[in-house]
Amino acid sequence: MTQVKKMWPLLTATHRYDKSISTLNRGHGQQIEAPILAYLIETANGRILYDVGCDHAKIHDPIARARYYNPDVFAFGAPEMLEQQCIPHHLARLGLTPADVDVIFIGHLHFDHAGGLKELKRCGCGAEIHVQHDEVIAARSGADPAVFADDLLDDAGAPLSFCLQQGEYSVLPGVQAVATPGHTIGHMSLLIELPKGPPVLLAGDAADLQENLDDEIAPGTLWQGREAQAVASIRKLKALACNTGAVIWPNHDMAFYRSLPPFPGACE
Repeated sequence: MTQVKKMWPLLTATHRYDKSISTLNRGHGQQIEAPILAYLIETANGRILYDVGCDHAKIHDPIARARYYNPDVFAFGAPEMLEQQCIPHHLARLGLTPADVDVIFIGHLHFDHAGGLKELKRCGCGAEIHVQHDEVIAARSGADPAVFADDLLDDAGAPLSFCLQQGEYSVLPGVQAVATPGHTIGHMSLLIELPKGPPVLLAGDAADLQENLDDEIAPGTLWQGREAQAVASIRKLKALACNTGAVIWPNHDMAFYRSLPPFPGACE
């Protein structure tokens, strides 16, 4: 029986970029606006965060912004992120603090999914940080330009302590980690059994847009060009949804995000 009670989608920023970043070889020259989301999952045995958004300081400090989001060397550009969109502010609106989070599940270590780790730690979060072993190795290698090395360090410059995982596993009853590599080497999605209605399958960046799912088209950014692996992960998500009755939630689709309950509304 599932231990999940409810789940909140959290809008942590918005990002305008060339659509081809989300759909491989499709949409060049077309600008889209994408939500950068995290999810707070309340269970009978604690709270789980799936992803944590960007590092607010890197966007709003002029020196840091020039360093990390220099358009001459970084094609993605800087997201738009308000201070009230930081995870601690979302938690405060629910009467919580970062210390009330028990597990942080990082789907992958790109800047828009793991950048908020440092701030959460600074605000007293002592949660286990679940990340795939291969994901951490690749991220620390410097080979992925969408990983900011500083995001993997604390304020003192020491490496963040990760609870390393290998492959699929049950986070707790009703929350299942699903391996969906391709976008990154250790990318993970999350299958969540809500107490009411169908399960939810958080695709993460295995499927930015509904178009990725409908047309089985890989994300535009891939680990070492692994298009076939990324498409296989999309098909895996669709098969899992068919077998479980789950609804797949694409991760950076603004139209889909707007169909969800507005915060602080929750999915139950």
